[in-house]
Amino acid sequence: MSEEILINVTPVETRVALVENGMLQEAYIERASRKGIVGNIYRGKVVRVLPGMEAAFVDIGLARAAFIHASDVVTSQLADADTATPSRVVPDIRSLLREGQSLVVQVTKDPIGTKGARLTTQLSIPSRYLVFMPEMNHIGISQRIEDEVERARLKGIVEEAAADMPDMSAGFIIRTAAESATPEDLIGDMKYLHRLSHSIHERINRVSGNDVIYEDLPLFIRTIRDLIRPQTEKVRIDSRESYQKVMEFVNEFVAEFSDKVEYYPGERPIFDLYSVEDEIQRALSRKVQLKSGGYVIIDQTEAMTTIDINTGAFVGHRNLEETIFKTNLEAARAISRQLRLRNLGGIIIIDFIDMEDPEHQRQVLRMLEKMLERDHAKTKITGVSELGLVEMTRKRTTESLGQVLCEPCPICDGRGFLKTSETVCFEIFREILRVNRAYEAESYLVMASQSVIDRLLDEESDNVADLETFISKAIRFQVEPFYSQEQYDVVLL
Repeated sequence: MSEEILINVTPVETRVALVENGMLQEAYIERASRKGIVGNIYRGKVVRVLPGMEAAFVDIGLARAAFIHASDVVTSQLADADTATPSRVVPDIRSLLREGQSLVVQVTKDPIGTKGARLTTQLSIPSRYLVFMPEMNHIGISQRIEDEVERARLKGIVEEAAADMPDMSAGFIIRTAAESATPEDLIGDMKYLHRLSHSIHERINRVSGNDVIYEDLPLFIRTIRDLIRPQTEKVRIDSRESYQKVMEFVNEFVAEFSDKVEYYPGERPIFDLYSVEDEIQRALSRKVQLKSGGYVIIDQTEAMTTIDINTGAFVGHRNLEETIFKTNLEAARAISRQLRLRNLGGIIIIDFIDMEDPEHQRQVLRMLEKMLERDHAKTKITGVSELGLVEMTRKRTTESLGQVLCEPCPICDGRGFLKTSETVCFEIFREILRVNRAYEAESYLVMASQSVIDRLLDEESDNVADLETFISKAIRFQVEPFYSQEQYDVVLL
């Protein structure tokens, strides 16, 4: 599998595209006016404690107060990657926090929609191969490293290095990128994280009031830290200044990838390569067309994302069951890509076309699981429910692509639907009757959009005449070109 990373940097925004086999798989966007804050560490102030929710609101200097749950305040030992996290009783939030208390917190989720940022007091600082946990005393390993021999090797290196550093009383999580890393790479990361941790603690002691203690790296450098892998063929950056900063980071921390990073000076915009720009535009649509002729409908709501599959124009060649099976298999591949590309998180419900054969159900589910293995976000599939729905979750830490690039429609207020011109006409009739009962007027002027006025003068002309006779007053009409289809005014003359 060939993999490339394209980085487009401008003064107003940075965009990153992860391309696999010539097809866009993931897109990341960070705007100068609205940078992501996941990973940032703040000194905040508790502004409200909510015993009924076992949570508190913390002011960290953002427009909306951030949210912290009692379970994120309690310091606990991380469970080993091979075992489940032990259950524990969460203490009363009032015994942990009080209003006005100063608190050092880290952001785990960006503000999304109407919700504030999510916080934790369990600090973690990531590097290329490790995540440093200053408050812990435990070494864990990413579950994606499956080779037991490799897991033992990596854990042994980190444990031995930690023992040789007397003041290194902290925990580490060994990241997926550490697979096959040399002892020198891991120890170098440990020393870097230890220095950074000391710097953060010094700033914690200096900072008073609501202020930023530590900010995570900018997107174009986080990309190198988190996304570049041995199978990555090229990383192309179209900004010379950003390229130089990336090379400084690469030469210091991941020198083995220095020959893969290059400056892109081409006249053709970098996101025109592999039609990335077009793919991003298509990712904002509800409908995803499948090559067979079927299609997938994706609807993102406040509570969850729902996905529906239809055969569409695909009629198959053998029988109905085979047609449905092939459509569902193709949809499973498309859905896994769309979840990554659109950065959809939270609860996801997939309504595959009903399959009678249990083996077909198993194969479709296995295809979905296999395709999601490449996802950088943590996913969990619960299987097929009694209603034939596939329920899954995908970890959400930032806004989806649609939430970053779009806003609710001011015309329909985010419903996705407009009242028909017929419905608006009937509303106007009712409004005229209401106004006529309440006020005295010689005649009325109806101001509305072109489509509504056209209908009033054509299909509804008989009804307008009957209304004029009923109220014994004339009704005039005026087109307002800047009115939406749902807008209208009834003016007394």
